[in-house]
Amino acid sequence: MTKIHAELGVLPIGTSSPSLGKYIANGVKSLEKIDGIRYQVTPMGTMIESDDINKIFEASKAVANSIFAMGVTRVETILKIDERRDKDRSLEDKLKSIKKFT
Repeated sequence: MTKIHAELGVLPIGTSSPSLGKYIANGVKSLEKIDGIRYQVTPMGTMIESDDINKIFEASKAVANSIFAMGVTRVETILKIDERRDKDRSLEDKLKSIKKFT
């Protein structure tokens, strides 16, 4: 089993306010509709976990589309992917690995 982790960041451009919370919240809601992923929202992005790379791409597309649906005409999407094939690791496992050295 392969675990794929991704960090997804989106930036709505050209909004009427510098506050982006409502756009990000709408994007997060779109993730709830996608089977086959787990996600964790952080202050600077959203971590996504899946066994299927296509689910990662589907999730990033759903978030961007949900923001476009709010009337935004430009969305910058940043997607960083970590795919490991030698071990089945969760996002929590990765944090534990780091914490044992701190």
